[in-house]
Amino acid sequence: MQTKFTEGQLSDPATARSNEILRACVHCGFCTATCPTYQVLGDELDSPRGRIYLIKDMLENERVPDPRTVKHIDRCLSCLACMTTCPSGVHYMHLVDHARDYIERRYKRPLGDRALRWMLARILPYPTRFRLALLGAKIGRPFARVMPDARLRAMLEMAPKHIPPVSRNDDPQSFAPEGRPRMRVALMTGCAQRALNTDINDATIRLLTRLGCEVVVARGAGCCGALTHHMGKTAESHATAEKNIRAWTAEMDGHGLDAIVINTSGCGTTVKDYGHMFRNGPLAADAARVADLAMDVSEILMKLPLQDSAPRDMTVAYHAACSLQHGQQIKSYPKDLLRRAGFDVVEPADSHLCCGSAGTYNLMQPEISKQLKARKVQTLEAKAPDVIAAGNIGCMMQIGSGTGVPVVHTVELLDWATGGPMPPALNEEAGVPDLR
Repeated sequence: MQTKFTEGQLSDPATARSNEILRACVHCGFCTATCPTYQVLGDELDSPRGRIYLIKDMLENERVPDPRTVKHIDRCLSCLACMTTCPSGVHYMHLVDHARDYIERRYKRPLGDRALRWMLARILPYPTRFRLALLGAKIGRPFARVMPDARLRAMLEMAPKHIPPVSRNDDPQSFAPEGRPRMRVALMTGCAQRALNTDINDATIRLLTRLGCEVVVARGAGCCGALTHHMGKTAESHATAEKNIRAWTAEMDGHGLDAIVINTSGCGTTVKDYGHMFRNGPLAADAARVADLAMDVSEILMKLPLQDSAPRDMTVAYHAACSLQHGQQIKSYPKDLLRRAGFDVVEPADSHLCCGSAGTYNLMQPEISKQLKARKVQTLEAKAPDVIAAGNIGCMMQIGSGTGVPVVHTVELLDWATGGPMPPALNEEAGVPDLR
């Protein structure tokens, strides 16, 4: 794609990076075939190619963003399926991130939109605040149907039936390995996950220590910054990311780390991009070090002696989170691990398409999100699974709200199969036998 940025515009590193990305695009349109919003809406401007045209025009002309441009960019899930499909290697993620930052700085949204985004940015990344909000949503849930605003209804409907107790495993501490020590790893405990499902971190710690890892929860680490980053709130996202960089480099420079383990794939995609996010600042070197050590939990488990198990009479439908299969290009590891643990693994049709969760997307774009959820649940249930497994808390909440099939994290099944407790979601009503 031909661009016409001036030398002055290209002196801005973000614009220079966007120029590189735009020039890589050859207008082929392969991305439209795998874009979930284009599949649902059928509008060229709701495809990556259409959004690229809008972003190019906005950035080149330094325009104040107009409502039409903002609408179509807001509708992007950042699922990154287009990056997997693109034969030219267009790094759409960095381009849309820049566009969102540009919009946030130059566009005044309607009051309701500003209020919603402000509230989400100040609640979801903070586990205690999020818990209180979930309690309030649980109380207000019976009134969801009479809410005039679809986004308010979505927020009330998001509340789980049971809010899990606080897990002390998320506090800064170290967990000793069982048997011969093999690795020392930091576990990112995250933010929303600590309020929505504490079983995931608990299962991860049990499994990693069982396989010989010392697991450290670093003091000062918290939210990865993804939630605010995807809203274009760059200063806020970088502030939280900076805390993680400092916390993990302190461990790296202290007793050392072999990996930073992340069990929420949306967070993993962001942490692995810290090197780019901080490339022009004083934390550039440390951010790159952190990004290089960041690993999805499935990646670290492939390096550990997880023993093959006898076949089990259980069918697991594996949902590939977009942030894992497209953002991190990790496609086979979770399925390989589940099969090694003895599970029969099946995949739904159109497994490359998003479930519609996408961070805060299901709260800010609830109508599109519900259509994507319905499609995803239908394809998963068509496999008649005993359980659905995923590697991202957002996907688990989204899919779980649309099906009666238990939805658990992949690591919970692996923990269970190697001696840990049955995942709470697999209760007696689900008819699932205890494998221990």
